[in-house]
Amino acid sequence: MLFAFAGCSQEEQAASPSQPAAIEEQSAEVAVDAEDVVEESASDAVLEVVEESAAEAEPEDTAIVLAHADVTDTPRTWKFREGQHYERMVPTQRTVGGAGKIEVAEVFMYGCPHCYSLEASINAWAENVDPGVRFVRIPAVFNSLAKLHAQLYYTQEALERNGVLDNPANFHAAVFREFHDRNNQLASEAAIQKLFERYGVSADDFSRTWNSFEVDQALRIGGDLSRRYNITAVPTIIVNGKYRISAGDRANLFDIIDELTAREGLR
Repeated sequence: MLFAFAGCSQEEQAASPSQPAAIEEQSAEVAVDAEDVVEESASDAVLEVVEESAAEAEPEDTAIVLAHADVTDTPRTWKFREGQHYERMVPTQRTVGGAGKIEVAEVFMYGCPHCYSLEASINAWAENVDPGVRFVRIPAVFNSLAKLHAQLYYTQEALERNGVLDNPANFHAAVFREFHDRNNQLASEAAIQKLFERYGVSADDFSRTWNSFEVDQALRIGGDLSRRYNITAVPTIIVNGKYRISAGDRANLFDIIDELTAREGLR
């Protein structure tokens, strides 16, 4: 049995009768009905994903040697246990990036208070991550508002790649603050555009990116990975498409992540 989870579950999000929402002003409110998880066919995903029946449980990839790895021949004693501290996904699933690094993915939602409270800790961990480890975020889409926020997140990423958004880390933090501290649910495209404009993004750049193939593709891929990872609550951590960790055990969370990445580096 896994440790008790303190997070935002799919059922809790779907059961919420309404959301405060946005009118023209940032501090205004709108009612947003929660919907069921948006079901997209895996065949719609732009990224070709190996079907589970064809995937290997243990792909024979070349080991990634971590800079901080213990390279001695002394057998390692592992502290954390499958079924108690983490779950193993069989078969191993795809990751966001390539196989050149061990990937740690945080599945999150901007509307989840537990994701917000994890931000400072996970950012501090990511700043000191081993060069052989890649940290990514995947926004969950439990309801219509979460899907809108996922589009916001991928728009932010695209604007960063294209050199339009200068400080994406500050913008990412600002989205959490708008939702949890300023009671701005960012429940419409217009409200989201206003936030981007506060960070120097023009209306034209926002609209072009928001409606782009690049963002639509990212939404499809992220949604497909969330289904394959069987995400039912957030925040959840996925290590290399193989291990799923519920982030309720904050005291041990990053030690668990580091041990699992070390395992991946030794295989």
